[in-house]
Amino acid sequence: MTVALVANPAARSGGGVAPAERAAERLRAGGLEVAMVSGGSAAESTRLLRAALDLDATAVVVAGGDGTVHLAIQEVAGTGIPLGIIPIGTGNDMAAVAGLRELDLDAAADAIVAGATRHVDLARVTRGDGSAQLFGTVLASGFDSRVNDRANAMRWPRGGSRYTIAILIEFLQLHGVPFRLDLELADGTQETLSGDLVMATVGNGRTYGGGIPICPDADPADGLLDVTLVRPGGRLHLLRLLPRVYKGTHTSLDEVSTRRVRSIRLDSPGVTAYADGDPIGELPLLVDVVPSALRLFVRA
Repeated sequence: MTVALVANPAARSGGGVAPAERAAERLRAGGLEVAMVSGGSAAESTRLLRAALDLDATAVVVAGGDGTVHLAIQEVAGTGIPLGIIPIGTGNDMAAVAGLRELDLDAAADAIVAGATRHVDLARVTRGDGSAQLFGTVLASGFDSRVNDRANAMRWPRGGSRYTIAILIEFLQLHGVPFRLDLELADGTQETLSGDLVMATVGNGRTYGGGIPICPDADPADGLLDVTLVRPGGRLHLLRLLPRVYKGTHTSLDEVSTRRVRSIRLDSPGVTAYADGDPIGELPLLVDVVPSALRLFVRA
């Protein structure tokens, strides 16, 4: 097997190349041929990855976090080319889909060498101009997208703890904004919801922000997306939401409702949505599921 290993030099606070090289050596020791791909920008990395695929790379491995995985997904989705993940980023929520987030780097590389794969769904975002992009984990809009804005602007601390701090700061400014949601439910029926929401989140995977189970029942291989909606309820009411979100027990609260959908159109003025931890577009956006679109190396 010939592997194109995409390394994010910005991972691990700028020290992502060394662990990527270690992972490459581990893969080679397992009998794989490895070509390193490391661009100075997302666009350059994409060009290099496409070149590697044109030269008959038979698998892609990402050494980085969800943003770098997101880049690779755009190139391998629907091709049957398997994607492996060496989780060295901030969030690593897509690695969790593969059962790899908690493994050390050597164990993650060994899982790829072992060769076990599964097909998982992806979600497709279509913008107002007709352009589209895929994501693997969660799309956030509202409170949680503002958290991403703040966390991405923070220089300290590094790692998942900056999301926790950003959540606490944004919570002090918590407010609902008007949303309109047009949903196609699992049984094919249509539903429209409108009113103020604190957040509207669409999950292909369970977690975002480095392991927060915002869509705790999401199954990335069921051909559906999970939607979690939070209505305004006053800060004291919503204060109890925060610890329960980290446990995945928030969906039983009165302010929280969930849906399982084939597609959803989200519209709210001035809201930018994030997917796989990066901005993906301003609402309105259409999100639909693409079943079994990605072949993923998984922990056996």
